[in-house]
Amino acid sequence: MKEFNETINLKQTIGIDNLKRDYITALKDTKFKKLVNRLKIDDEIGMKYTSKLEHTVKELNNCEQCRGLVECKNCVNGCVYYPEKNENKIDFNYVACKYKNQLLKEKNKNKTIAFGISDYLKNASMSEIINDDKKRIELIKWVTNFYHNYPNEKKGLYLHGSFGSGKTYIVAALLNELAKKNYQTVMIYYPEMLNKLKSTFDTEESFTETFELIKTSEILLIDDIGAETVTNWSRDEILGTILQYRMENNLTTFFTSNLTIEELEIHLSLTKNNTDKVKARRIIERIKQLTTDIELISKNRRN
Repeated sequence: MKEFNETINLKQTIGIDNLKRDYITALKDTKFKKLVNRLKIDDEIGMKYTSKLEHTVKELNNCEQCRGLVECKNCVNGCVYYPEKNENKIDFNYVACKYKNQLLKEKNKNKTIAFGISDYLKNASMSEIINDDKKRIELIKWVTNFYHNYPNEKKGLYLHGSFGSGKTYIVAALLNELAKKNYQTVMIYYPEMLNKLKSTFDTEESFTETFELIKTSEILLIDDIGAETVTNWSRDEILGTILQYRMENNLTTFFTSNLTIEELEIHLSLTKNNTDKVKARRIIERIKQLTTDIELISKNRRN
């Protein structure tokens, strides 16, 4: 047993030495070193991700010489395999380049892109919002003000309240009107969007295009958040990544939910296998920074 353990320890030592050697060699490349410095990671983390970071550097080098999507030499057309530090690890995602983003904007000009949203909501109009309920007045004033002041006013809305009160219709109407002014707007029914992303995960390019469109859109509605089944993947890698990007780039984000923001925090902390209040709190803080919180308790108009 002693000899066996010594053999294992020797192999581990050799493995660590190889990682260290590869990392030191990679640091001789000025672009690799610049990327490591930008991420603000220590050598121990850098050693674990040397090959992936080298892949990023290779793709960034390709981008420097690229003049359009036709010339793209990267693994996923129009995207870069880009790292982001997440505590003591590095997450890698495919990020769309300027040519890909421009193509998506031109492709979706003058219309709201929708995932899992009904035709009724795709055709929602501010002129048809019913204003016969005093409980709606605050919200209608907010929406009207936002329409006239965007993009000078970019802070979105966390709109929660009773079932069937018209939350999604009102926000959808706002986004449809803004799309007519040539702003890029995307609406997603959150539980179904997660299913769509799962189904395209194995088709890397399709997954990346959908995810990038959602993450980078000028104005985004995440409808019915809190109705989904929470997993580490959906909360941390999908929702967390979307919100972090939108927060850093000051992009307008709307949410509708039947849960108050305090109830949503509890919901996000519970997965099938564990409870993680810290990660749920991190998501909630991003939502609070992106939005104004308004409640709509009104009669059920679905009846």
